[in-house]
Amino acid sequence: MGIRVKGATLKDLFKNAAAAMFDIIAGKTAKKSQGTKSIAIKQKAGSSEELLAIWLNELLSLSAINETIFENFKINKLDENTLEAQVKGSSIKNYRVNTEIKAATYHELKIKKNETGWQAEVIFDV
Repeated sequence: MGIRVKGATLKDLFKNAAAAMFDIIAGKTAKKSQGTKSIAIKQKAGSSEELLAIWLNELLSLSAINETIFENFKINKLDENTLEAQVKGSSIKNYRVNTEIKAATYHELKIKKNETGWQAEVIFDV
């Protein structure tokens, strides 16, 4: 399973990739939200492609550990090698889980800048 996402900026691209991943994982139920969590994330990598995979995999890991579905992604700093972000989400009890994603893979992982902004393709291990 994979996604193709776009963003006007690199920050938008990373936020949209995270949102798309969690859209695949779960859908919100009509229940009243419980247990909002906010977590700071800092990552370093050798390239923006590697950074995207690390970002998505860190979100998956934190989601599983905290039993949280993240839905708000604020990226404070992002360049080719560094990401600093604040993510917010709520208890998995507020969601209908559709698909378990084990990891974002490096297989055919691409980030491209084009005339309208940025585009990425990510394949997930499900």
